[in-house]
Amino acid sequence: MTTSQNSPIVVGLGEILWDVFPDEKRPGGAPANVAFQVQQLGGQGVIVSRIGTDPSGDELLAFLESKGLQTSAIQRDPTAPTGRVTVSFNEQNQPEYVIHEGVAWDNLEFHDELSQLMQKAKAVCFGTLAQRCEKSRTSIQQAVRATSPDCLRVYDVNIRQDYYEIAWIEASLKLANIIKLNDEEVELLAPLLGVPSDFQAFSKELIQKFDLNLVCITRGANGCLLSSQDETVDVAGEQIQVADTVGAGDAFTAGLIVSQLQGKTLKVSGQFANKVGGIVASHHGAMPELKDVFANL
Repeated sequence: MTTSQNSPIVVGLGEILWDVFPDEKRPGGAPANVAFQVQQLGGQGVIVSRIGTDPSGDELLAFLESKGLQTSAIQRDPTAPTGRVTVSFNEQNQPEYVIHEGVAWDNLEFHDELSQLMQKAKAVCFGTLAQRCEKSRTSIQQAVRATSPDCLRVYDVNIRQDYYEIAWIEASLKLANIIKLNDEEVELLAPLLGVPSDFQAFSKELIQKFDLNLVCITRGANGCLLSSQDETVDVAGEQIQVADTVGAGDAFTAGLIVSQLQGKTLKVSGQFANKVGGIVASHHGAMPELKDVFANL
């Protein structure tokens, strides 16, 4: 899969940061991870975020440019530092995060150039975390509204700690036409949204309530459940040797977006997204170099 100027533009809208592991730091941030993996899958991944005018920001830009990603939509903040998350692992090898506050992506700005980019996008992925501050929340919602009617507006719920309010989530559900979340997020959101926690019933209720095209629930090793307005498919998980799960869900989202843009069926989309997510989980970090691997999918 090779990227060309004719490849669809897929915007990752929200946070970009350094994931600081016990032994090193690696680039991350869910929307940035999605854009990165879309680029590796042959699309034009564009990151819309904000970083500091600091050495950490310079390093991030240099890394992204070395991977062929466009960085012109990444804003620079003259006062707030580049985002940072401290990552540790529990006894089950699941990542735990300290998400530092008062960082540049909390100050994301909406402007004419961003509006023009969003109008060209074939898909946009946005989440909940980057909406934790009013300024960035307003900018993100304006950017999503600026997309064309045929754009895939993908809300990857991606709740982190207590950085959410039901009002932001409902506003995002109303803006989106595709929702992706994991099984734990279903259990959290079902009572808050007043819908059943049974996966199929949850999906159908959300589709009807928010006029969605697709709800995708990921279940880790147990695969995923995809529901559209007239179909539900249950896709088994991939058997993999896990290195770490950081960024695997974002890679899944990238695979789902790419396959949906190609007009694939729900089942094929779920299988492809599972493979992409599994491949990333079998490598360390959220942005491993995998173009050659993905080319053979």
